[in-house]
Amino acid sequence: MTYRSLTLAALIGFFSVALTGCGDSDTGSNEGSAQNNEQTQSTSNDTQTQNSQANAEPVGLIFGTGGTSGSYYAIGGALKGVFERSDVIENVQVVSTGASVQNIQNIQDGLNQIAIVMSDVVYDAVNGRGQFEGNKVDLRGLAGLYPNVVQVVATAESGIHNVQDMAGKRIGVGQVGSGVEQSAKIVLEAAGLSYDDLSRVSHTGYADSVTEMSNGNLDAAFFTSGVPNSNITGLMQSSDITFVPIEGDIANKLLEAYPYYDTYQIPANAPERYGLNEAVDTVAIRNMLIVPASMRDDVAQELTKRLYDYVGSDQVSVGALKQFDRNTMDDNLVAPLHPGAKAFYDTLAQSDADQQSGSEPTAQ
Repeated sequence: MTYRSLTLAALIGFFSVALTGCGDSDTGSNEGSAQNNEQTQSTSNDTQTQNSQANAEPVGLIFGTGGTSGSYYAIGGALKGVFERSDVIENVQVVSTGASVQNIQNIQDGLNQIAIVMSDVVYDAVNGRGQFEGNKVDLRGLAGLYPNVVQVVATAESGIHNVQDMAGKRIGVGQVGSGVEQSAKIVLEAAGLSYDDLSRVSHTGYADSVTEMSNGNLDAAFFTSGVPNSNITGLMQSSDITFVPIEGDIANKLLEAYPYYDTYQIPANAPERYGLNEAVDTVAIRNMLIVPASMRDDVAQELTKRLYDYVGSDQVSVGALKQFDRNTMDDNLVAPLHPGAKAFYDTLAQSDADQQSGSEPTAQ
């Protein structure tokens, strides 16, 4: 090796040592650098997700409800305009369906993006029971709504005064696959009856059941809805009817077997609730607003917020939406809560905590 080569090698070695002394060459420092990079990457990913949702195109939603004469359809019509005022929701198409079971199937098939359903059907769907045996549905809850009260009315001349009296009678049980039919089957079963014990089973919706009872073609019918049901109110004006209670052993069996049932009493002397002379004991199932698990978080959060604000306003046009406390919308739901809805409820909880502590509300 020449003198020039040795000198160059020495210089290179010197500068290498000098650079090493000035750098973070220890293992801990390298790990710290890696962690910082990971944190930066994670923050970047979160920011990208937030930005992608913020910059995402507004969505169109198909809203599954129920029969055109029921509360579900009326609620869908009322919420359509409420939801469409959001920047992330382009339009809402309200469609009449066979109600709860069909709505859940439509959510599963991607035909509906939001729907009103009864908690009993939701419970079966998320647990793969009943009509959803072996076919669990991946759905999420946005909010619990008003109670769907199981109301059984019979013509005065039918001789029906309790559920057991329905044996050998002509009974309207709701449309095929509806939540009304599901509750009718369960109530009959608790009374030791099945369709085979009835002289006629009529799969009629509310309006048709009223028409059939008025014409003398049905002895009684199930109406599982909010109180009052306008169809029952109309029937009372043209016919003498009896409210059939669901109480005693039948009610106890339902409460023990099904976590979504609760007791309910239709009060006496309440003009806004039929104006009955005597109170009627029955059972009720809460309604829910559901969406597919795949819904964007920002859309689910916006839907929940819009619903909460609307229910607390003086603009509510459907009586059923006045029959529950909006602060219980996330209580005791039988389906997992959508992360977007949970984010909204967490914001409410934090705001309440800030107010109680006297501190400034947490910035969102």
